[in-house]
Amino acid sequence: MLDPDSGLSLTIARIVQRLKGSSLHSQLERQARVSLHNPEIKLESLKEDIRDFLKTSGWEKKLQNAVYSELNVFPSPCHPAAPPEHMKEPLAYMRKAQGSWEKRILKSLNSMCTELSIPLAQKRPVNEQKELLNKWNEMGTDEPDLSLFRPVYAPKDFLEVLMNLRNPNYENGEQPSFRNHLGLIQVPLKVKDIPELKEDFSELGLNIGQLGIDDSAQVPPEFFENEHVRVGQKVLAEQDSAAAQQYVRQGCPTALRADLWALILNISNQPEDILYYEQLKSNVIQHDLLVDSLIYKDVKLTASNDDYYFVFEDYLYQVLLCFSRDTSVLEHFSYSSATPPKSYIRGVIPFHGFSMYVAPLCFLYHEPSKLYQIFREMYVRFFFRLHSISSHPSGIVSLCLLFETLLQTHLPQLFYHLREIGAQPLRISFKWMVRAFSGYLATDQLLLLWDRILGYNSLEILAVLAAAVFAFRAVNLMEVTSLAAAEAVLADLSTLKVMPLLQIFLFATVT
Repeated sequence: MLDPDSGLSLTIARIVQRLKGSSLHSQLERQARVSLHNPEIKLESLKEDIRDFLKTSGWEKKLQNAVYSELNVFPSPCHPAAPPEHMKEPLAYMRKAQGSWEKRILKSLNSMCTELSIPLAQKRPVNEQKELLNKWNEMGTDEPDLSLFRPVYAPKDFLEVLMNLRNPNYENGEQPSFRNHLGLIQVPLKVKDIPELKEDFSELGLNIGQLGIDDSAQVPPEFFENEHVRVGQKVLAEQDSAAAQQYVRQGCPTALRADLWALILNISNQPEDILYYEQLKSNVIQHDLLVDSLIYKDVKLTASNDDYYFVFEDYLYQVLLCFSRDTSVLEHFSYSSATPPKSYIRGVIPFHGFSMYVAPLCFLYHEPSKLYQIFREMYVRFFFRLHSISSHPSGIVSLCLLFETLLQTHLPQLFYHLREIGAQPLRISFKWMVRAFSGYLATDQLLLLWDRILGYNSLEILAVLAAAVFAFRAVNLMEVTSLAAAEAVLADLSTLKVMPLLQIFLFATVT
């Protein structure tokens, strides 16, 4: 283990190294040079005076936010003697499983290329480029023939892989025993119990005001809502990422959500960011990738058929097509168990439902370049963990195990009943967690849930909510006799209220 002091110095060195190449670094240098013309800057106290100038002109706050963002995204440094792959994933069997899963995906992709006789990438003819540029803002009207294309994989295929995960150093008899987990996930990872979750999510407690509960029509706004909005405006005025992250744990007022999320994610949409987005767009217009057809197909199968999101079809194409060309996304592979494919695919192969990560953000951001940056940051912080095999506490394997453990511990009769009738709860809840509940909850409730993901910088709340949904429908579920009947009971989550479910499950359940 690293001792705290050397761990801290390694972290500082890494952040300094990363920020050195950033636009913020050149802006700070430029401001420092400009300040030299200021009469208050004295030669004898040059260092202190420039530091004071940067503090009073707001640049210190921008630097703080950038450092805070780096701390949130990158994992704690490994021991210097640890091999580099430990940064990606410390457990060898998880790395191996992820590697073989990637090979399987690429094989599926390559066989589709061969079957359809289409290349992975090709330059578009000039007339096609002009046509695409003209209809860039109305790509939803395009109806290409995608009948021969199929999604590379769906969540249920991924679940089958996770069910077969085993730790080779752990005795895994096929016969049920106290060592065996009764659920589908059979790997021994440490997950939290309710007392630990209560401590982690203490701001969701019954005696603390919450948007999603205390802003309902029955509660006068002067009790909580008005004050919460006033504090939110103050947080935005201060432009402090850490304060914003703490604030959203109690929920974001609708009018402030877009700005607060951008502040937490440290997205400011500078002119160079807009230019970068335009470069990605020109890349889309010039080159045709196989992934483009997969993106079209996914949007047509999911968001286009969704009552909330079908209106954003054009935005989804714009964001996802640019995302498939963005080389900066490759950076996240340094702390992800996944490895980018060595082909004309920028590392992320869309699966069935991938576009639903973008769709809810369209309610908040209407400027394509900002929408794109927010999605990219959400992806490299959170969403990539939902479709890669790792031992991270926010990784999908840990979330599945946490969900099954919570149900087994607190609703043992329900869990046993569903298991006996061949309706393992995870078979139903897995698709909710892989999509972070997008497309299952009503949008206002989904945004309240994502507030908390950003506030706690963790996806564990997805597993807690999945367990809470089962607890809420437990009486009906105890009466079902098949998987199909259980799925019917849980088919529609659009009427559910997220915050009351989470509070009751975490804080009103006797443990």
